[in-house]
Amino acid sequence: MSDGVVDLVVVEQFLNTLDERAFSWHGERHTGNDELTSVQALLAWLEAHDLVGAGQELRASDLTAARALRAGLRDALSGDDSAGTARALAPFPLTLAPDTDGGGLRLVADSGTPGLDALVETVAASVAGGGWSRLKLCASADCRWAFYDTSRNGGGRWCSMEVCGNRNKTRAYRRRHAD
Repeated sequence: MSDGVVDLVVVEQFLNTLDERAFSWHGERHTGNDELTSVQALLAWLEAHDLVGAGQELRASDLTAARALRAGLRDALSGDDSAGTARALAPFPLTLAPDTDGGGLRLVADSGTPGLDALVETVAASVAGGGWSRLKLCASADCRWAFYDTSRNGGGRWCSMEVCGNRNKTRAYRRRHAD
């Protein structure tokens, strides 16, 4: 079970439990899905990512909170509204507490929702540290997959240049040369 902040990769994976991709690639149609369809599915995901211990029990309200957090964070990544992340985290109270190594303070979430606190703490810490700006949703309207932008200048727009970037650049080229 996690004790504090997890990696942004886990936050990215959490955001991608909602797969909105709806495109064809090499003749195969991709159909999106939602991994968080039940309390049991949420528990399985949290256990697989070491965010809750074995035997943890969840309620329907925990599933509602998880889906609301995911939707709020995805909305925050979609817009140019810098306050969007703050709104997404608002239902999850954060406080400062002594760091476990005694070297200062750290953000601590205490939402009462098992497993979500570590995700909230990670987002809050990455916003404060500047890493959050690298987590993005693919600019392709038929994708919207969350990805961590590793480009040098932080200007990446596509989850995959080979798939989404290429498809969008090809469409733009064809529009320009259609006349």
